[in-house]
This record gives sequence, C-alpha cells and structure tokens, in this order.
Amino acid sequence: MLTCIAVDDEPLALGLVCAFIQQTPFLNLAGRYTSAIEALKGLHAQPVDLIFLDIQMPDLTGIELARVLDKGQPGKNPRVIFTTAFNQFALESYRVYALDYLVKPFNYEEFLRAATKAKAYFDLIQPVSKPVVPVTAPVEDAYLFLKIEYQLVRIAYKDILYIEGLKDYVKVHLQNEAKPLLSLTSLKSLEEKLPSSQFMRIHRSFIVALDKIKAITRNTVQIGEMHIAVSDQYKENFNQFLSRWV
Repeated sequence: MLTCIAVDDEPLALGLVCAFIQQTPFLNLAGRYTSAIEALKGLHAQPVDLIFLDIQMPDLTGIELARVLDKGQPGKNPRVIFTTAFNQFALESYRVYALDYLVKPFNYEEFLRAATKAKAYFDLIQPVSKPVVPVTAPVEDAYLFLKIEYQLVRIAYKDILYIEGLKDYVKVHLQNEAKPLLSLTSLKSLEEKLPSSQFMRIHRSFIVALDKIKAITRNTVQIGEMHIAVSDQYKENFNQFLSRWV
C-alpha cells in the first residue's frame, strides 16, 4: 500500500486525481492540497510515499517543490509523479527524479500505468523484513519430460531458450544445442505445464524463457540472434512484464 497525496491548484483537476487514487487498490490517499506550500507543511507532519504533483502553481511550482524534497534525506523522500497540462517540463521533471509525467487531460488507464510503475519501484527498493530461507525446488518444478521419438527425454527449464509451435509438433530450442528437439505435442499443452514465473507465451506459435530475453522492444523480444514478434492476443500480459523493465 502506497501512501499518497495530490497537489493541484485547480479544484476539478485535484478532484479527478483524488478520485483516481481512491479507486486504485494499492494507493491510499492521505491528503489533498491546492498549493505546494501547504503540501510541504503537510509532508512535515505526515511522511508519504508518493506525490501526484501539478507543476504550474503560484508561489511555489511543482518543480521547485520537487527540488526542495530532493535535498532531504536520500532514500527517504517521497517520489513524484507530475500531473500537468504542459509537456515542456518533461526533461526538467526527470532531473528531479520524477517517476512519471502525466499530461492533462489523462484518463484512468494512463493514471494506473503511472501508478503501477511507482508500485514496481517501491517493490524493488522495499527492504526484506524477514530472513529469506533457501528453498530447494522440487524435481518436478525444475524439469520437463517430453516424448522425443520413442523415448521420454528430461529437459531442464534452465536450458530452454524458446519453444516454437508447428501444428501438432513443437520445437524446443535449447542453449548450447545446435538443433532443436522435436516433440509430438501442442504448444497449449506445454504452456499449461511450464511455470508462468519462468515462461511466457507471446505469440500463437512461441513460448519464451523470460530469463533468456536479451532485449525488448514494444513489439518484439530478442533471444540470442532470434527476434520474436509479440502478437496482439498476448500484448496485455507482455506489457505487464515489460513494465518491470522500464
């Protein structure tokens, strides 16, 4: 749960941002302010994680407030998502380490995308409160058994680069192997067996190993020298994964 405040001198814009915060499950609205100065006073009384901050405001601008906060104790300052009608401040916003920059008018989908990025940031820096106990993965979670010709072959998940579907067959491409393994099974059947934390289907004909991805664009992934397109059917899941990279 991220504790948030909203700062905007326009009542309608402030009300909209507050409404968006309140309908987002992982955000908690701790205050709303119509000026950066009032917000600064509030921050001294109640520390928060995240500020949705307008830029063009009288007395003290959002950029100036962010600079003031940036001079505080490193690692303990609230992070900022700017909400503004002007896009010319985008470069300046990243100089004060803003997490995102929303240009008005923005809808809830755009707001949620920025809020999700903030949540990913805080999840990343969150200290571990309890000691991590090593857990040895059971054999069935580490291997896949496939029928190759007339025998069952055990394939370690860690060796799989990507799997290609060809009608009733699949090709399993492995690292350090020149030729893929060919098995009489369906890509859907393999998708159900593979752990979703390690593999993702990004195309009707392809499942990829997430830890083998070398590079990503909005529409493709690169594994080794292979570029694999992300089809529209799997875009939503892929974009959720992509949000961890940006």
